[in-house]
Amino acid sequence: MIPMQYDTLRQTMIDTQIRTWEVLDTRVLGSLAQIKREIFVPTPLRHLAFADFQIPLEHGEQMWTPKMEARVLQELDLDTKDRVLEIGTGTGYLTALLAHLGGMVHSVEDHADMLRMAEGRLHLQGVQNIHLHHGDGSEGWASHAPYDAICITGSLPALPTAFLDQLGPGGRMVAILGTSPAMRVRRYVRDRGGTVRQTDLFETEIRPLRHHIHEPAFQF
Repeated sequence: MIPMQYDTLRQTMIDTQIRTWEVLDTRVLGSLAQIKREIFVPTPLRHLAFADFQIPLEHGEQMWTPKMEARVLQELDLDTKDRVLEIGTGTGYLTALLAHLGGMVHSVEDHADMLRMAEGRLHLQGVQNIHLHHGDGSEGWASHAPYDAICITGSLPALPTAFLDQLGPGGRMVAILGTSPAMRVRRYVRDRGGTVRQTDLFETEIRPLRHHIHEPAFQF
């Protein structure tokens, strides 16, 4: 497949999947147009790079659908000065989008081989404002907290309090909470006074975060 065909499929994805899912933020749409999603998809599955489909990855992991990625980016409302935490680097595609919209991105992945592949893809895209960490991110990554934005790419039965402890004033966080088949995407916002407010956005079903805490303490 030649690059021009990829560009056409990318624009079709934006027009038919992303915009129709209430994602109209011009910065998010611009990032989706610029970052080459096909580079981050396993080579045998590149024909599915722009499909409304969770692409299977190594270790039984999955790549989010394009509309899920776009909607979460919009809900994080990133600024170029934001310090961002991503739990679950995966292929590195969402990492690249976060870095394009935010400031410094800290991304945590517990599969060393996936982290190495993601690092190579991110280098190919020229992404520099990232720090990749190999380890267990099921309670966040406290060493670089507080964060202005946190994105947790695996689902959790409930949210560990550690994540809220690492969210700074004015910070936004998106988490997928619940157990199959009843999961919801929830947005948390900490105001300047320290109060945390939450909004349930939509329902979905995402693989659980590895090493997650079985009895998290934070629930409303």
